Amino acid sequence: MSAFEEIDSKILEEIVQHLKSSTCYLDTLPTYFFKRVLNCLEADLLEVVNASLLSGTFPNSLKTAVVKPLLKKRNLDNTILSNYRPISNLPFIGKIIEKVVFNQLNKYLNSNGYLDNFQSGFRPHHSTETALIKIINDIRLNSESGKISVLVLLDLSAAFDTVDHNILLERLENLVGLSGMVIKWFRSYLEGRGYYVSIGEHKSKWTSMTCGVPQGSILAPLLFSLYMLPLSQIMRKNQIAYHSYADDTQIYLALSPNDYSPIDSLCQCIDEINSWMCENFLQLNKEKTEVIAFGNKDEVLKVNAYLDSRGLTTKNQVRNLGVILETDLSFSSHVKAVTKSAYYHLKNIARIRGFVSSQDLEKLVHAFISSRVDYCNGLLTGLPKKTIRQLQLIQNAAARILTRTRKSEHITPVLGSLHWLPVIFRIDFKVLLLVYKSLNGLGPKYTADMLTEYKPNRPLRSLGSSQLEIPRVHTKQGECAFSFYATRSWNQLPEEIRCAKTLVTFKCRLKTHLFSCAFIE
Repeated sequence: MSAFEEIDSKILEEIVQHLKSSTCYLDTLPTYFFKRVLNCLEADLLEVVNASLLSGTFPNSLKTAVVKPLLKKRNLDNTILSNYRPISNLPFIGKIIEKVVFNQLNKYLNSNGYLDNFQSGFRPHHSTETALIKIINDIRLNSESGKISVLVLLDLSAAFDTVDHNILLERLENLVGLSGMVIKWFRSYLEGRGYYVSIGEHKSKWTSMTCGVPQGSILAPLLFSLYMLPLSQIMRKNQIAYHSYADDTQIYLALSPNDYSPIDSLCQCIDEINSWMCENFLQLNKEKTEVIAFGNKDEVLKVNAYLDSRGLTTKNQVRNLGVILETDLSFSSHVKAVTKSAYYHLKNIARIRGFVSSQDLEKLVHAFISSRVDYCNGLLTGLPKKTIRQLQLIQNAAARILTRTRKSEHITPVLGSLHWLPVIFRIDFKVLLLVYKSLNGLGPKYTADMLTEYKPNRPLRSLGSSQLEIPRVHTKQGECAFSFYATRSWNQLPEEIRCAKTLVTFKCRLKTHLFSCAFIE
């Protein structure tokens, strides 16, 4: 890729309207107002964007960031600097140019397969949920075959802030194949940047930024992913499975009973990762790196003892991409944490429901309650009903607050009037949606690889009916695996739904419960 393509006014307008309306202190016009008067500014803005692309230069006036420190939690001591999280704000026009470059670069990377298949951070059709589904599916299948899985969550200290510009440019040029005006633009984009801290009416001195990718920018996550490309070679060389979400990298492997020799490869892999990071000006935080084992309880205790002897301190539960995992994958601690947080917010919503409209009240419920109940609910497939019931009680309480329904009244008609699916069917719907997207090129490759089309050995009526092959499992852990649950649920759908290729709304009966589901190609 040696040159960028010019854009027209239609593409520019679409990009501007889809960007978030966050305003930087350095912006002359508030972003929401900028969008309203875009027609008046469109010609000049288009000239600025295209001039930057064709000249290979990023405007110097857009390289300054305003950093505002915010307390991570309200109850923290405001006199300790480590309790603050620096929030970086950049000029809006700079983000417009970045978005144009991001779209063209991302198209080039995807068409040529330069991105790591197991990097899910900030990529279309990828998410923390798809990343966790891949990892948990592998772990459950290992447990089903009688093996122990060891998961290591690697923690990097200020990863985005220590990226070396020269190394990054060298990787963009040699590993990715950028040249000409494109590599010149990225060199101009990275060099000469700076920032100052703003607290109230007070400002610090302007300070140059000699390393790191600009936080708060659109290109930063993608550039960091490209910077980390060589890391995957270390895991592959040591035959260790891995998955990354931006700077959150996790490695895992399976152990047969009484055979702990793969742990030596794991330790060697961690040492090589640590050495690679030192060479690339990154720091592996060993104190925050967590290790957990999954499988049979007795075998896990033996593996934990062996890991502890090798300097890897194990834990009984860890937080991974916002989900609490336990050694038995029961998700009881995760459901308990969701329940505690949801009831806290429900209590606050109930206090103000008399002062807000029903529409605003429903927005609050979805923002604070539904988002928590639905987060990564595809992982909860096959769990006991008593575990799912705790989440259902949250939804019931939210529905009663929203509709002012008494506790003595039956909740099913209330959920129906709100058009809310019960929690168990929200899980089913999420799984079916992920399967549909994976089969139609709208999901990550690693989820599509979990699904295999059913091909009978001899011509049958089921041939060509879009059914999937259900993996053979023998234990409850295997039945809880995503690949097993998803294929079985998918095959239960009517054939006309499985074969759908366009936007259609279907009503189908799944487990005697009627609900609507929309499938989008």
